[in-house]
Amino acid sequence: MSTPQKARPENALEIKALRKTYPARGNEPAKEALKGVDLAIPRGSVFGLLGPNGAGKSTLINILAGLVNKTDGGVSIWGFDQDRNPRMSRASIGVVPQELHLDPFFTPFEAMEIQAGMYGVPARERRTAELLDALGLGDKMHVGARSLSGGMKRRLLIGKALAHSPPVLILDEPTAGVDIDLRRQLWDFVRRLNEDGTTIILTTHYLEEAEEMCDRIAIINHGEVIANEPKADLLSRIDRKTMTITPVDPLTDVPAILAREAALDCALGADGTLSISYSRSETTPGAILDLVRAAEIGIRDVMTQEAGLETIFLDLTH
Repeated sequence: MSTPQKARPENALEIKALRKTYPARGNEPAKEALKGVDLAIPRGSVFGLLGPNGAGKSTLINILAGLVNKTDGGVSIWGFDQDRNPRMSRASIGVVPQELHLDPFFTPFEAMEIQAGMYGVPARERRTAELLDALGLGDKMHVGARSLSGGMKRRLLIGKALAHSPPVLILDEPTAGVDIDLRRQLWDFVRRLNEDGTTIILTTHYLEEAEEMCDRIAIINHGEVIANEPKADLLSRIDRKTMTITPVDPLTDVPAILAREAALDCALGADGTLSISYSRSETTPGAILDLVRAAEIGIRDVMTQEAGLETIFLDLTH
């Protein structure tokens, strides 16, 4: 079962009214993990799927991967309906799981070849050596998997997910426990994949990664999608910004002209800098700088900072 040949759909993934209820077990009542989830993931995007622990992300991913049966709703992957054409739907997606599950007795090359064979990829069409080289495992392809470091095993999992050249790739916490250098290498590789046309779906608890990598973000909580929009639109929800003034002469207190402005929240740093938090809908940076000059503060440097995705995430999920 090699990579499906089909006209490229507008959406790489479409989920409609997806529900999953786990039955009661022992003293535990039935649990509704997904409550009518609707998602459309555009082809060619880097899509962030975020949510706190227990929100339903893992259940959703396992349904997409064919590991969990849904209770109700519809799933279409690369235009293939999961119920009507499960074989091609499954062949259209690659999943990199959180857990480092690898057979220690196979070399990376053997593991990749077996994975490609399971999907029916002919030997002449396999890209095993090419993928291992791209993932920085070229010199390790013929050593036992048990000798690989945690970061190398993570890269091998990505290689296995790509063995059948799926148009859609799910990365479930791909940089968990990975050092900074390897994290940067992984993201460089993911960017190249996306530039070549692969649709990326990313789950991560490192929200700064989602903010940097994703062009669209959905947030799921208690089994429901509570936000789904382009990253720029999501970030524009934040109204507050902070301006930090580094004065020529360090300040010892907040000037009265600034302290009495109700729209401003001023704080003095230990190094004599002045931080001014304000609402963009109530005032402007220019008006604040006019007040700073009126207070006869000589300005050495000015820096502005917006709250990021973490602020929105916490606001929505709490």
